[in-house]
Amino acid sequence: MNKKLKITDVRAYVIEQSGSGGDYHDQEDGHWIIDSTIATPMSTYPKFKKSRTSFGINVMKSIVVEIEASDGTIGVSAGQGGAPACYMIEKHFRRFIVGLDPRDLNRAWDQMFRASMYYGGKGLPMWAISAVDLALWDLLGVLRQEPVYKMIGGAVREEIELYCTGIRPDVAKEAGFIGGKMPLPYAPVDRHEGLKANVEYFQEMRNKVGPDFWLMADCWMSLDVPYAVELANALREVNLYWMEEALHPGDIEGHKLLKERVPWMRWTSGEHEYTRYGFRKMIETRSIDILQPDVMWCGGLTELLRISAMAAAYDIPVIPHGSGAYSYHFVITQPHCPFCEYLNSSPECLDFPLVFGNMFENELAPVNGRIKLNDEPGFGMKLNRKDLKMSRIFPSKK
Repeated sequence: MNKKLKITDVRAYVIEQSGSGGDYHDQEDGHWIIDSTIATPMSTYPKFKKSRTSFGINVMKSIVVEIEASDGTIGVSAGQGGAPACYMIEKHFRRFIVGLDPRDLNRAWDQMFRASMYYGGKGLPMWAISAVDLALWDLLGVLRQEPVYKMIGGAVREEIELYCTGIRPDVAKEAGFIGGKMPLPYAPVDRHEGLKANVEYFQEMRNKVGPDFWLMADCWMSLDVPYAVELANALREVNLYWMEEALHPGDIEGHKLLKERVPWMRWTSGEHEYTRYGFRKMIETRSIDILQPDVMWCGGLTELLRISAMAAAYDIPVIPHGSGAYSYHFVITQPHCPFCEYLNSSPECLDFPLVFGNMFENELAPVNGRIKLNDEPGFGMKLNRKDLKMSRIFPSKK
């Protein structure tokens, strides 16, 4: 790599088509066609019980970030946040990136984070920072002609086992996945009848997949402590591998109560938490059995490595939420990350589409429920410029 190289441009685009990019909820045929509701924090309101897209989870849209070096090399990333994230990147974060040595990842991250704390320190600004960070890692890998996983320590295993998130764990089992995670249909507002229906839903799937296949429940922050405890006890014979995101990630005291009252259950969380500061509290209480940060949300790979290091000191496994290749390159380097999530975006979960749709020309797909990484530089994904519809709506003046 030429040590005199500098970053010359940062570009952010909104993807104009559904089904491609980092926002897996934004699908043309909807996000999972099921006969019941999906429990969410909005379940209290009947109008928004049917699906997550009904209350607007997909309105922000996917984005593409490109970072170009002075020799014309380009690093690319997928992200979320739509036009607001693009505005932050083009109008604010650009000043911390252009002119930088591509190897100065920590400086780039720290300056973006310190300058954005008045936005709130979570959510949208962290999505934007994550997208820039991932594009920087991709750029550096391409410049060095090395895959990202080699740059952060190399593989500790030959391949990555996957569990599948979707509505058909039985289909996932036949395809070779090690487990299946289903959305919880009913929330506390549905009272005892909803709780019984939840148990029947998971018991029916347990009967299909047999006693040894891992089943997980995705509660998506929709429960309260008494209901989560009652549900966990009611599901004991179903033998769930974990219950995920029962509460809001900020409810640390609530998570402590869950672990005290139902110590035999694995309680997981972290998908909607951000940065090492949020995860530090989760780790210190020992109330979360498995951490699930999303590398496209929590601050990118740079911050995920810090979160992972803290978790390793407590022997807490880290199983990232979704994010395809970005998670794979991380997981394969970490001894305490034993497997990874594949998030199925197909409406009926009868097949296993690429995580980012047609965004990339060469994205790796699961084979027999596993991923085997190659030595393609960066994250190993080439942007599909031919078929991808994207718009740069906030170009910065050079």
